[in-house]
Amino acid sequence: MKIYLVNAASGFKPVSDADYEAKKKLKSGEVYECEIRLARNYEFLKKAHALVNLAWEYLPERQTEGFRSKENFRKYLTVAAGFTDVFYSPITKSWEEAPRSWSFEKMSEEEFQELYEAIYGVIFKVFGRFIPEEEFKTNLANF
Repeated sequence: MKIYLVNAASGFKPVSDADYEAKKKLKSGEVYECEIRLARNYEFLKKAHALVNLAWEYLPERQTEGFRSKENFRKYLTVAAGFTDVFYSPITKSWEEAPRSWSFEKMSEEEFQELYEAIYGVIFKVFGRFIPEEEFKTNLANF
């Protein structure tokens, strides 16, 4: 389990509701091992997920059905933005591309900024006819 914590005067506190729910699953009085590391930029990660979620909300229903889920849509955008890992598939007997992980451990802050900008570009290049950019920018700030 991985949770994000903020160091407050009274101790470590969960950053988000999901982190709080994960922390509640830990038994009181038990000893847990953890590794403390400064998170990349949690707020920017949330903004990147908001970008994908808002773009998903703007797509017509027939478009969303093709992706089947927001997670598949996020993966599509990641690949379309050029952030992939290449591997050899024994099933297809060819080289395949998989979307690169957004995890803090696998991508630097600079690379994540590039990913965000590339995904933003893909959204308006591929789906721009469904999404008015100025309205989208306003809604993204409030998402």
